[in-house]
Amino acid sequence: MRRLRGALPQGSFFSASSLPAADAAAVSSWTSSALLFGRWPIWIGNDPPDWLANPLTGQRIPHPERHWWEIPDFDPVVGDIKLIWEFSRMDWVIAFAQRARQGEAEALNKLNAWLADWCRSNPPYLGPNWKCGQEASIRVMHLACAAIILGQTRDSLPALRHLIALHLQRIEPTLQYAMAQDNNHGTSEAAALFIGGSWLDAHGHARGATWAGKGRRWLENRAARLIGEQGTFSQYSLNYHRVMLDTFSLAECWRRHLGLEAFSDRWKSRALAATQWLHALTDPISGDGPNVGANDGARLLQLVDTPYRDYRPSIQLGMALFANQRAYPEAGAWNDALQWLGVQTPTQVAEAAGTMQADDGGFLVLRQGGAMVLLRYPRFRFRPSQADVLHTDLWLDGQPLLRDAGTYSYNTDAQWLEYFGGTQGHNTVQFDSREQMPRISRFLLGDWLRTEGFEAPASDESRASAAAGYCDRAGARHHRRLTLSDSMLAIDDQVSGFWQAAVLRWRLAPGDWTQDPVMHHAQGSHVLLRNSHGHTVKVTSSTSFRRCALVQGWESLHYLEKKPTPVLEVEICEPGQLTTEYQWAQ
Repeated sequence: MRRLRGALPQGSFFSASSLPAADAAAVSSWTSSALLFGRWPIWIGNDPPDWLANPLTGQRIPHPERHWWEIPDFDPVVGDIKLIWEFSRMDWVIAFAQRARQGEAEALNKLNAWLADWCRSNPPYLGPNWKCGQEASIRVMHLACAAIILGQTRDSLPALRHLIALHLQRIEPTLQYAMAQDNNHGTSEAAALFIGGSWLDAHGHARGATWAGKGRRWLENRAARLIGEQGTFSQYSLNYHRVMLDTFSLAECWRRHLGLEAFSDRWKSRALAATQWLHALTDPISGDGPNVGANDGARLLQLVDTPYRDYRPSIQLGMALFANQRAYPEAGAWNDALQWLGVQTPTQVAEAAGTMQADDGGFLVLRQGGAMVLLRYPRFRFRPSQADVLHTDLWLDGQPLLRDAGTYSYNTDAQWLEYFGGTQGHNTVQFDSREQMPRISRFLLGDWLRTEGFEAPASDESRASAAAGYCDRAGARHHRRLTLSDSMLAIDDQVSGFWQAAVLRWRLAPGDWTQDPVMHHAQGSHVLLRNSHGHTVKVTSSTSFRRCALVQGWESLHYLEKKPTPVLEVEICEPGQLTTEYQWAQ
């Protein structure tokens, strides 16, 4: 793989589209500005950006002429390499292709000029943008998406075919490494080989069929191994789940466009289960969902003008492809994604999301009225990256009331890695100031917990309930029971087996929370919080509080973003029961 060589592509990459204008709106980004990681605005001119610089600091990568395998993962001079990679993921290719499809000649010129400049600035296999096989795969998928939009899948120009072949030559040598990660590196690289290989094979490339066959085999393998029967993906993350689902959706769209053999029934059933899983965890009003699991700002297939945290376009596309149904019956931008990819909008509407138990990964959702609750319990088939066992999210009418801290950054100080990925970044109990599971490395925790005392969801017209617990490596036990009604969430936490202290945290929505004085009595202690929206949070303990305080915490809704948020901390030093009642209607 260190002997990879290649020449620069020559000539235009895309020609004018012969297709009629699409009955859908082109995205507005990549005209005068773009949002990095769906959050950070960057000014965009007509000239291409500096592909080798951190767009937030301007710091260029040192020695960009190095071979890809000589470049370190974490360089303190440049900072997070993801910032170097972000422009080279080529989201702009989709935006320019959409505008070219709608008849903007300048957009086509810009598309070809930026691609030519990228190739000159990133000669084959030299520099940071060739370092990662998944990054190369994302480029292949975005170029393929542009070919679908412009109707150039079967009559692609030589320069584009050359560029695709260069990328597949980079992906193939490290494919086993990608598969060993058991995450979206493998799904992305398998999809790129399948899409790129079949693309080249349709144009007579000698290695096209081999690449396509290898990609298809690994796509089938990844679906069977990494997606459970209830739809949970191996990374236990809402956003990484979307990356995987969009990857599978594009692979299926590409297969249909080229009239290739269908994937297996098992592949399709796992893709559908993954779609239904994301549907169950997504709020239908806002399109957002619990900030659960790692989130590095990745977003494939930016075909529509929806916020980064709106998951509905991906769900609508997946449901149309794998169930021939619409998840959302209303008109909206989520339908435009189907139009751009040539997917017919189904007439049948799927059932609204309700109670869901995904025991293949430890996700449980309760719904009652306008409220949704997520309980995260330990069913680890794959490595967890966050200590979020028995974390609980509460949503009401599209808004998160109890929430997860998020991720913030992979390349930051140890204190922030521990805060956002650790126990204190979640709505759960922390014992003796230690983590639920010890951190072995940046992306790996040890001593994986197992569920005790699980009670499956039960519901009637007035309430829904469920429960789960665990015992950690030091003998501390936590059992949590949830009861959700139309006006209140009640959480009963039984804790025991700790040495010094147990701290219960509730990460609240920002606002004007006030705390009443703590009341102590013979049966224990209680405290009451209230805000101007009429919401109250009452915590009662069967033993006296050692400490009770409303403190400033942090949350990250987008990569590299952190904002203050109020956190209620209740500490006890004896075994007992903590009962929390979050009430929003009197």
